[in-house]
Formats: sequence, C-alpha cells, structure tokens
Amino acid sequence: MRTRALLVTTLVTTALAAGLLTVTAGTAPAAPSGLQDDFNGDGYRDLAIGAPIANIDGHPGAGLVAVVHGGPNGLDKSRRTLISQATAGIPGVPEVNDHFGSRLTTGDLDGDGYTDLVVGVPGERVGSTSAYGVITVAWGGPKGLTSATGLATPLPAPRPELGRFLAAGDFDGDGSTDLATVNSGDIGGLHVFEGPFTRTGKATARTDVDLSEAGIRAGRVVAGNVDGDGASDLLVLGTDEVTDGLTSRSVLYRGGKTGLTKSGAVAGGPAAVIADVDKDGYGDIVTGNPEEKSAHEPDGGLGGAVTVTYGSAFGLSGRAPVRITQDTAGVPGTGESHDRFGTSLSSGDTDGDGFTDIAVGVRDEALGSTPQAGQVVVLRGSATGLTGTGAKAFTQDTAGVPGTAEPFDHFGSSVRLLDSNKDRRAELAVGAPTENNYAGSVWLLKTGASGITATGSTSFGSTTLGGPSGLTHFGDVLAN
Repeated sequence: MRTRALLVTTLVTTALAAGLLTVTAGTAPAAPSGLQDDFNGDGYRDLAIGAPIANIDGHPGAGLVAVVHGGPNGLDKSRRTLISQATAGIPGVPEVNDHFGSRLTTGDLDGDGYTDLVVGVPGERVGSTSAYGVITVAWGGPKGLTSATGLATPLPAPRPELGRFLAAGDFDGDGSTDLATVNSGDIGGLHVFEGPFTRTGKATARTDVDLSEAGIRAGRVVAGNVDGDGASDLLVLGTDEVTDGLTSRSVLYRGGKTGLTKSGAVAGGPAAVIADVDKDGYGDIVTGNPEEKSAHEPDGGLGGAVTVTYGSAFGLSGRAPVRITQDTAGVPGTGESHDRFGTSLSSGDTDGDGFTDIAVGVRDEALGSTPQAGQVVVLRGSATGLTGTGAKAFTQDTAGVPGTAEPFDHFGSSVRLLDSNKDRRAELAVGAPTENNYAGSVWLLKTGASGITATGSTSFGSTTLGGPSGLTHFGDVLAN
C-alpha cells in the first residue's frame, strides 16, 4: 500500500492525478453541515457513483468512484471528484479486478461533522496471502474528500472478500457511527467495527455477531432505525438452503446499548431500505425480491415483488406485511416473468408531502420487443403506508428522458433518491451499468410538486466527468 498527498484543484482549475481528472467542489464553509452524504459540508447532499470494472492505468477491473456534488441547482456534473487507487491520497495501487467501488456506504466515522465515504475493494489481494478485500475510508472535510486511509485494525480472519457488503449506523446508540460488514461467502460472521474511528483507519473495537443462528448465508446489510429508540438496527439479507435450491431470507438485528440482537425474520430478497413510509415515527423495512419473495433462487420467479414490513416501538410490527407487484392497482405495467421488479430500492420524499416514497428498479423490464431494457417505478408513501396509488414509471423511452431504450441496457439496476438542492424534495438518480456496451451511464431526473418528472432530465457517463472510457460499469453502484 502507498499513500501520497492528495492533489487539490479549484472549480476552474483541473489537474490530472495519475491519469484521472479530479475537480474539487469549490469553497465550503468552515463549519460542517452534519448532513448525510454532504462530503464537503456546504449544506448540499452529494452523490457517490461506483464504476467497479473501470480500467485504471491499464488495469481492467481496477475500479473507480465518482462523486458529483450538490448545489442550488441540484447535482452539478461540473463539480465532481474522481478517486481510484491511482489517485493521490488513496491507499493502494490499481490492479486487475480489485473492483474498487463495488460497494459504497456513507457516514461520519470520525465524528467531525463531515460525511465520509466508505469504499469496498473486495478483489484486493492482501500481500502474498490467500486473503482478499480491503475497506478504504475517504474522509470528508471543508474541501471534500481530500484524504483516505485503509481500515487497519482490528480486522477479521479469514478474510474472503472483506468489504463485499457494507452498512454504516450507530448500532449501540452511543452517538458514534459504526461500520458493519459481511464477507462474501461468510456464513457465520457479521463484523461490526465500533466508532469513533481515527484517521489512521482504526476503530475503537470490533464485535463479531454469529449469524449461524439465523440460518442464512448472509449477503447485503442495510442499516436504519425500525423502533425509533435512537440506535440503528441492521437488516441482514441472505439466502437459506431448501430442498430444491436456495430461497431468500432476511433477518433483523435490533441495535441497543449492548449492540445488535436478533429480532426476527422478514421477507427476503437482495435489495432493501429502511424508511418511514407512513410517517408514524418508526422505520419500515422495504425489501425487494426480483424473483418474487416466495420463489426459490435463482431459477424461479415471476415479475418480482416489493414487501413492506412495518416497524413499531417493539421492532417488527404485528401489522400484516404488504406486498406490491406490477399487478398491484395503480402500479404501471404488468407483472411478467423475469421483469425483476425490486432489483434496487431507494427512499426519499419526492413531492414534499412529508411521506417517504420508494424508487424501485425493474432491471429487466421489456419494452415492446426490446428485451431487458429496464424501468424505474416510484411508489408513494401515505398515512396508510406504501401504495401503488399515484405510482409513476420511467424508462429511456419516456418523453424527456435522454437516450433510447435498447436491449440489455438494464436501466434501473441502481437507483438513488436524494435532495441535492435543499428544496425538500428528492430527485432520482438511475444507473444503467450495461449501457453502451458496459460503459454505463447515470440519469438524473428532477422533481416538483407532483413528484419525479422526466422534464429537464440529463444523463452522463464516466467520460463526461473526465474518467476512463470503455468497460467501466459506471452507475453499477449508487451510494445509499
């Protein structure tokens, strides 16, 4: 590993950092905003985008992360920062299939009020050992992400693809942000690094949670507050073996003074968010299963489903979960085999009514004779919960959306709702990592009083920001 001073530029001055163009976000106030996803403390949310197979310095699959900064007019592509293991200040060197940026999460790990960016590098080989995976923390500050360190100690052993799955939250309620990670293929181990972190990459301590009692092979982890007690809870998504294959299962672990404690099982699937969709003060668990929640992976499934399990002061509510598909009243389209409704999820209030809405990626939606072009559906929150009433759908064929739907674009593989201009309404970012022969692109859709609109939407790829061309999978990951 190597560390160098990070190259800093201004809005009007650009410089090449080891072959990558880096542009800073300009002058920020001295005091941090404390706003989630605000890396430079200027009071506007920023968007981090992963391009995990980008070719860096001749190394295919090395990976890249781009940050587009928010401002009065929303996300501004002219105010961006690109980081890779070839960028000054970022530890490591680019190597084939490191996959820098294949996982991203955000949080204030060192407690200075600026959001930090946590980057998973699961393909990084650790020395000459058989261990793989490192976690890089890029530290936020008045000038944005100007330095980074690798998570140092204490690290788990063995390390099969450390950093494959990440989530940040205050799981013990002590006021400091913690970091949860599950290694790829690690059936029994969830590792929680306890904050606050130092800028040398050291956590206060590490707690290991045995997942074997949950009976699942763990995958993605998602943090949020289900019971409103001030401590973050953690949803562990995974699979369970059944007679004829694997089935999706999720298990909630509630946070508290003693850390994470197993609470109960909820609907499975590879995607989830925790958000208060009915505005009752408790986080609701929204899971997406693109193969239908009752179908066995990977061959079963109809069009896909989103399931809402409501939260309460006691954790999981006794209220019956609500399942939404493309056959639900008000939801555009029709549930068809392998549409993959629920591939990706994100939460935010898109119309300013105070209720949290949910963006749903429909990665393989066919448009006429165009297979797997992709679609995004926005479901509305309400006093009665998440509903199909008033839902909207967007594709590359929607009037006002740049581009044209093509086979295997997979528009909606990733989605992100965020208010980047402080108007209290979340805009929509959509990733299509296989657009243009796997170069990838991201679309930005604006919002108004009636919610997300295609009017004025834009799109961009890696080269728009000064990054590499060719296979990058730009937009494969949008930090949530």
